[in-house]
Amino acid sequence: MSDLLLPPEQRFAKEIEHRKNEDGSELTILNLGPTHPATHGIFQNLLLMDGERIVDGEGTVGYIHRAFEKIAENRPFYQITVLTDRMNYCSSPINNMAWWMTLEKVLNIEVPKRAQYMRVIIMELARIADHIICSSVMGVDTGALTGFLYVFQYREKIYEIYEEICGARLTTNMGRIGGFERDWSDAAWQKINAFLEEFPAVWTEFENLLTRNRIFMDRTINVGGISAEKAISYGFTGPNLRAAGVDYDVRVMQPYSSYEDFEFDIPVGKNGDCYDRFCVRNAEVWESMKIIKQAIAKLPEGPYHADVPDYYLPPKEDVYNTMEGLIYHFKIVMGEVPVPVTEVYHPVEGGNGELGFYLITDGSRTPYRLHFRRPCFIYYQAYNEMVKGQMLSDAIATLSSLNVIAGELDA
Repeated sequence: MSDLLLPPEQRFAKEIEHRKNEDGSELTILNLGPTHPATHGIFQNLLLMDGERIVDGEGTVGYIHRAFEKIAENRPFYQITVLTDRMNYCSSPINNMAWWMTLEKVLNIEVPKRAQYMRVIIMELARIADHIICSSVMGVDTGALTGFLYVFQYREKIYEIYEEICGARLTTNMGRIGGFERDWSDAAWQKINAFLEEFPAVWTEFENLLTRNRIFMDRTINVGGISAEKAISYGFTGPNLRAAGVDYDVRVMQPYSSYEDFEFDIPVGKNGDCYDRFCVRNAEVWESMKIIKQAIAKLPEGPYHADVPDYYLPPKEDVYNTMEGLIYHFKIVMGEVPVPVTEVYHPVEGGNGELGFYLITDGSRTPYRLHFRRPCFIYYQAYNEMVKGQMLSDAIATLSSLNVIAGELDA
C-alpha cells in the first residue's frame, strides 16, 4: 500500500521512525484542534513538526456532520433558508439572498428593482460584518487585541440593523421568494445611515493600527502564500483568490440583483499571502460602503416584493379574514405549490467567495438534489500545503487569514 493511502497517524509515525534512523533527529505529531481557540471552529489539523517548523500536515474536514444537503432534499423550498443561515453564519443574509435568487431563477420570477437594491444593501452590510470579523481576528491571532475590541461594536450595529429588518441577528432567515416579507421601517433606514456616517472613521483608525504596524507586517508578509495558478487549481474564489492577483468577482463577471447598476473597484493583491488577504478584505469594506451609498441614493420607488401570490405569504389580515388568503397561506407554508422540472446553478459573491446552489427539481414539493458550493470547504483543502515548511505560529495566522468558517465545511 502506498504511504499516501495510510491514515495520517500511521504515515507520520513511519516518517518519524525514518528520520530517527537516518540522522538521529526526532519529529513530533501535534494536534491543532479540533477544539482549539485558534482553529475558529471544530476542525482538526494533524501536523508533523520538526521543532517549531511544520514538515507535513493533514486536515479533518468537519466535526459537525449536520447533513444539510440531505435535510434540504426532504424539506419544502421555503424551509431550506434556515439551513443556509448556518453555513457562513458571519454573513448569513448573503446565503439567504442567494437561495431566494436560485428559486427565482427556477420559477422565472422578475424581482422589482426596489427589492433588488434592498438586497444589495443588506448583502454589502453582511460582507462588511464578515470582513470586520476576519480582519480584526487576524489581529488577535497575531497578538493585537485592541482593534478587535474596537471594531466589533460596529459589527453589533450591523446586527441591530438585521434585527430591525427581520427580528433576528445571527441566523437571519431574511427575505422571501420575490423580495422581502415587509418594507423596511424608518428606524432601519436611520440605523443604516448612522452606520455609514460613523463607521468610516472607525475603519480608518483600525487600518492605521495594523496596516503599517511592523510586528503585524512581520507576522503576515510572505506567510501562508499561494500563487495565482495554485489558487485557481484548488478552486479559490473571493478575497483569497483576489489576494493572489486574480481579479475575479461574481458581482462583476455574472451580475445579479442589479449589481451592474453600481460602480465599484475590485481590490487585488500580488503575493497571495496573509498580508495581502488582510489588505484586500479591508479595501473591500470601503467598496461595500460605496455600493450601499449608491444603492440608497438611487433606490427606486415601487413594491418590495414581486407579485407572486403562489409563493409569497399573504398579509395576516387576509389570512384571518378571507378563505383565499387562508388557502394560499396553508399551501405555501406546507410546500404544496409545485415548481417546474429543471436544473439550475446560481452563484453570488459571498463574504468568503463564490457561494452557489446547484438545484435539480422533479416537480415535487422538495428538491430532487441540492448541492451547496461553500468556498471555505475549498480553502481548507489547500491549508496544509500552504503551511508546510512554515512555523507553527504562521499556521495560526494563515488559518485566520483564510477565514475558514467551520459551518461551511459541512453539507
